[in-house]
Amino acid sequence: MNMTDTTVARSEQSILATNKLIRNTYLLLAMTLVFSAVMAAVSMIVNPPSIVSMVCLIGSIVITWFVLPKVQNSAAALPVTFLFTGMLGFALGPILNAYLGLPNGGELIMTAMGITAITFLGLSGYVLTTRKDFSFMGGFLAAGMMVVILSIIAMLVLPMFGVDVSAMNLALSAVIVLLMCGIILYDTSNIVNGVYTNYVMAAAGLYLAIFNLFINLLQLLGIMGGDD
Repeated sequence: MNMTDTTVARSEQSILATNKLIRNTYLLLAMTLVFSAVMAAVSMIVNPPSIVSMVCLIGSIVITWFVLPKVQNSAAALPVTFLFTGMLGFALGPILNAYLGLPNGGELIMTAMGITAITFLGLSGYVLTTRKDFSFMGGFLAAGMMVVILSIIAMLVLPMFGVDVSAMNLALSAVIVLLMCGIILYDTSNIVNGVYTNYVMAAAGLYLAIFNLFINLLQLLGIMGGDD
């Protein structure tokens, strides 16, 4: 009887911990998205040189890979999270300004934002509702990211030999969109099923998936509808 009570108590504690993790993750995600949008708006007004945008982008990657994992359980985790999401938002400003320079640039941006929001809410809502386990996608997603990295390197090298990589660029954006959808399913599943225990890292992972999904959707829409 005592063993049964203990098991039930642990099960209830696990459910409460998971619900708390979900609540904290999506609260932090919402806050970072708002902060990133504000920084993007500031960047659009300031319109910094492209080198500044590139430095912010590289800096945010360094923070995400090497700094955040080390401070994820400390008091510095939240400031570091807002730092890298703010830098990504600031890096986004010049890109948005470039699209706004197109005849239908505003429409492209709003369409990309709408598709991104619907996709994220739909995929996350599905996992949160069904509690389905998508952990089996881990190996596939890792292989996909390796292909993306190799493709990016190829796109940097091939133009030096006079190779046109425009079609490859379009295909790469499409692949990244699919990968980000898979990552949203994978990360949300890990949050719901208790694989992830740190809400800061969980929110950071979802933020990066949303950011990359938006950027590549915008690029796809720009390529396909830029001449309209």
